[in-house]
Amino acid sequence: MLDLPTDLPADLAPLSWLIGVWEGTGVIDYTVGEHRYQGEFSHRVSFSQDGGSYLNYSATASFLGREGTDEPVPLIAETGYWRLARPSTASEPGPALLPAAESGAERTVDDVEALRTADGFPLEASIAHSDGTLEHYLGRVAGPRIDLATDMILRAEGASAYTEASRMYGLVDSHLLWAWDIAAVGSPLASHASARLARV
Repeated sequence: MLDLPTDLPADLAPLSWLIGVWEGTGVIDYTVGEHRYQGEFSHRVSFSQDGGSYLNYSATASFLGREGTDEPVPLIAETGYWRLARPSTASEPGPALLPAAESGAERTVDDVEALRTADGFPLEASIAHSDGTLEHYLGRVAGPRIDLATDMILRAEGASAYTEASRMYGLVDSHLLWAWDIAAVGSPLASHASARLARV
């Protein structure tokens, strides 16, 4: 049974099913040139909220490797923010630490409902990787399913080539299932990893 918070900002209602800590395992299967990366990983994902109109996101993973591997190998960690995509108003703070230019009424459920289209609510996610890669995704949330595709990717000079990605998240039988396709290190967009996570 899914227990949803009742005291969320209206903007978070379409994303409320994500809130919590999720853990489980997944598989990596991606080919670069003649090398095939393949194996199992453990994964921990957290979606939380601190009163703002966005979700805080963090994720860590460790490669469990092939059979016979003793120690898990930490993989890249992620952190970021997920929010409904909508026009900015003068009653919102930012950029940087600038306060809101004018006061305004708190957004209501009706305001959020006005964002809905035939295929769900528009969504954006900004995700920073521990290797210096930054992703900005655009997509949709429709009930317990999210589809995202990169709008842009920025890389630090030392980060590996990474040009495109898409992610899918879904709530199935009280588990968070996700799949991640990437175009990286000279290979085209293809399936890269997927996982099944349980709320802890």
